[in-house]
Amino acid sequence: MRTKTASAVLALAAAFTLTACGGSGDNTDKPAADVSAAPKTVPLTLDTPKAKPDLVLKDTGGKTYELVKETKGRPVLLYFGYTYCPDVCSTVVADMASAEKRLPKAEQEKLQIVFVTTDPDRDTPERMRKWLDAQGGQDIVGLTGSFDTIQAAAKPLGIMVEKPKKEKDGSITVSHGAQVVGFSPKDDGAHWVYTAEATADQYAKSLPKIVKGENP
Repeated sequence: MRTKTASAVLALAAAFTLTACGGSGDNTDKPAADVSAAPKTVPLTLDTPKAKPDLVLKDTGGKTYELVKETKGRPVLLYFGYTYCPDVCSTVVADMASAEKRLPKAEQEKLQIVFVTTDPDRDTPERMRKWLDAQGGQDIVGLTGSFDTIQAAAKPLGIMVEKPKKEKDGSITVSHGAQVVGFSPKDDGAHWVYTAEATADQYAKSLPKIVKGENP
């Protein structure tokens, strides 16, 4: 089965635009993203913090994971994506994982990166764990569950998540926002947004301050 994706950054704090990106096939696709007017500051700092979603799903071990409870008082990077994504998702996850490994051990233990699938019917816990590990994200929490629950959690953050759609040719289209949202350990609110084009070096440069709840 071929897979298509269309990723778009929505106006969580409208200062940039991103065209749709996508392709077909699980392993042979090349990125089709074109970014314009990207923010000069990485990450973008929100004028008004947003609340952490009260999200309850299953992790890759099959255990119930309550996002608010499990990450209270911790710096968090939250990303919505899916493992069959032919381009953006693997790059974003790999860059976050790479940057995390550059932090001192104590800061690595504080930071929690959370990946929420936007394709829960196909992203089984086993598949997600294997995929996250392959991107270097052994410490990343992978979550899956009801699509409606996932979509409802993304919406208040300004992240677009659309129900996967099966096309006439048998391919699957999955549309989701490409941004990563950063939450402060000081108030558990969303204060920062990374766009899909943020690099591992940019994550590595900004994460030490985010871990402390400071603006990069």
